[in-house]
Amino acid sequence: MTNQPYGGYGSYEPYQEPQAQGQGPGQGQGQGQAWPQNQAYVDPYADQQYTQQWQGQTWETQMQPPVAPAPVAPAPDPVAAAPAPVGADAGPGYGPATLGGNSRVTDAQRARAEGRSPIIEPGMQPAVLTALLGLLLAGGAALGTYALLVPLVVLQGLTAAGWFRLNGMWPARQGIALGFLGALAADAALLVSDRSPAAILGTLGVWVLLSLVLQLRSHADPDERMYGLTATVVAAALAIVAGGYLAADADAVTVGAVAVAAGMVARALPLPTPVSVVVALLVAAGAGFALDGSAAGAGLGAGAAVCALIGHRVASYDYPSRFVHFTAGVALPLAVAAPAVYALARLLD
Repeated sequence: MTNQPYGGYGSYEPYQEPQAQGQGPGQGQGQGQAWPQNQAYVDPYADQQYTQQWQGQTWETQMQPPVAPAPVAPAPDPVAAAPAPVGADAGPGYGPATLGGNSRVTDAQRARAEGRSPIIEPGMQPAVLTALLGLLLAGGAALGTYALLVPLVVLQGLTAAGWFRLNGMWPARQGIALGFLGALAADAALLVSDRSPAAILGTLGVWVLLSLVLQLRSHADPDERMYGLTATVVAAALAIVAGGYLAADADAVTVGAVAVAAGMVARALPLPTPVSVVVALLVAAGAGFALDGSAAGAGLGAGAAVCALIGHRVASYDYPSRFVHFTAGVALPLAVAAPAVYALARLLD
């Protein structure tokens, strides 16, 4: 069949590849017919169509190097970031540093994480401050009632502040102020009533009711209100009870305060705990005997030292801080010993 002119512009012929590519006439048509069998054309992306979904992830993990932490001097070893074995010298009071941040913890925090209850004693500096405050109480008692009142007020303020911080409640300005005001009210009642111990009991009862009313008006959770009520009542009670030095006889205050001062310094000596406790009691009894010259003075000194050791133990408990050591650690031995000084002086007289 002969091709006819199309539209007057020439004849219609099949497309053929140019001769410049080394193909003869008719080879283009033949190649076009054989192409599906010979697969002369290969799709370069055919083998990647099923990997297209994770191609970006492969690029991220192979082509992008991981970002390494900036070197530090000295650079800590991640393997060495594990807790050091018992007995290893890991530094005073600090744990190992890690790459994830500053995880240095104190001995108390580490003991808490391990389920242990740490007892960290205040040490020699708070003991010296306790001794100084005790000597001021003894000197004030020897000079007169109003001279005794000055160091007593300092003792009561330290007691109220230290108890709240010892219980982990900080800031607690209202509770501290309430306890301190209770102590001042008890002191005023003692002076008005000619140093009658009934003034202490009356003030304590009024302040317990006042603390209860204030906590009932709080909008905190019930558990927090109960915890705050307990801390407030105890802080006020300890600060008020410390006013027993005003109710006691001046000679008894002198003997008891000096005995506590000597016993606390002896307790802070670098000795095993049982040995230091015995030494503290003996030193306190010796100080009482030296001041009073009798067995009653020795008994008063030993009894006051027993109560002071209890207060010292309480100030060493439950993850204390340096602030606790220099408030509760200083004041609690003297505050707890105050009722013993009054009671033993009346008993041994």
